[in-house]
Amino acid sequence: MLNHSPSLDLMFAALADGSRRNMVDRLSRGPATVKQLAEPLAMSLPAVMQHLRVLEESGLVRSQKTGRVRTCYLEPAALNAAEQWIAERRAGWLSRLDRLGDFLEES
Repeated sequence: MLNHSPSLDLMFAALADGSRRNMVDRLSRGPATVKQLAEPLAMSLPAVMQHLRVLEESGLVRSQKTGRVRTCYLEPAALNAAEQWIAERRAGWLSRLDRLGDFLEES
């Protein structure tokens, strides 16, 4: 049975874009301003803000505005759901491969 999780769908959709993965990678090293996140990307600040909005809606990133500066932070706990989903799939496949190995040894 398929386990449908809207939050997991949002997270994987957010991570499907290379620019957003670059932002998440940068934020994994610590907080950054929008300007700092935009520097290595070939896009306008409004485009960067749209990408950040997607990341915030997925729960991966939060931001805080102080004066005119918006600082972004990674929410590492949000990755727990994806990590658990992947681990469950991996465990299932490893079990199947072990059974296949046992079957092939018996043959």
